[in-house]
Amino acid sequence: MAAAGVLEVDTPLISTAAPAERGLQCMAVERGGHLVPSPEHGLKRLLAAGAGPIYQMGPVFRAGEAGRWHNPEFCMLEWYRPRAAIDDIIDETEALLGALTGLECAPRTSYRAVFLSVTGLDPIECATDALAAWARQHDLAPANMADEHDRAFWLDLIMSLAVQPTLGESAPVCVTDFPAEDAVLVETHPDDDRVAWRFECFWQGVELANGAQELTDAATARERMAREQTLRREAGRAVPPLDEKLLAAMTAGLPRCAGVALGVDRLLALVCGFDSLAPVLAFDWARR
Repeated sequence: MAAAGVLEVDTPLISTAAPAERGLQCMAVERGGHLVPSPEHGLKRLLAAGAGPIYQMGPVFRAGEAGRWHNPEFCMLEWYRPRAAIDDIIDETEALLGALTGLECAPRTSYRAVFLSVTGLDPIECATDALAAWARQHDLAPANMADEHDRAFWLDLIMSLAVQPTLGESAPVCVTDFPAEDAVLVETHPDDDRVAWRFECFWQGVELANGAQELTDAATARERMAREQTLRREAGRAVPPLDEKLLAAMTAGLPRCAGVALGVDRLLALVCGFDSLAPVLAFDWARR
């Protein structure tokens, strides 16, 4: 980060508001708010204040995520570069992964291409019912599972369980242009709003990084956050308040920027040749 001219900063680990994304389950702090699942909101408020290129590396927290490649507390490296486009931040991510793994990253590919190659389904065009049928036919979901009409749910299920294990077998690979169903603080493609300007990097079937061309329009952000709150409410999940401080910062002027978050523990485990997080954590969830 120093060589790239990116300044290290610290943002609060306890926030009064939690991210709205439906897939993020935050840990509540009594009379304090929530432990942050990512420093994204704090970093973007600093960007809006003119901080320039910045990063943070440290602990983040997510409820209900414990397993082979998940721990409720883990280490994340997240950085943002003002005036950067998505290709710029992918280039930086590939350079970092190359330096840390000693491998040249595989040629980047699209979500559409990898999804089609495994399933034969077009993730941008395919209807929800067809995605659900494919998942059930391939035993990714119980046949008697209650109907789930959220298209993003089925895309994520198939991507995580069927497509992701095939990615980055010999070297890290960045997958671009994800479906926009669950995009919240991400720009959509100007020529096709069904596609989000988002990417993820995978190595040995494990997700290492998640980045994007960042949304800068506060009104759109508010609409998408409200959508996520509705979906949370319908699913019987906790509904955090909207992060009005982030929205105010975006209204004041969040510059065009791109950013990425990388799981440090996962990368360390793979570099060391381990098949889970536990060996690189002094106190994993079972030993806490």
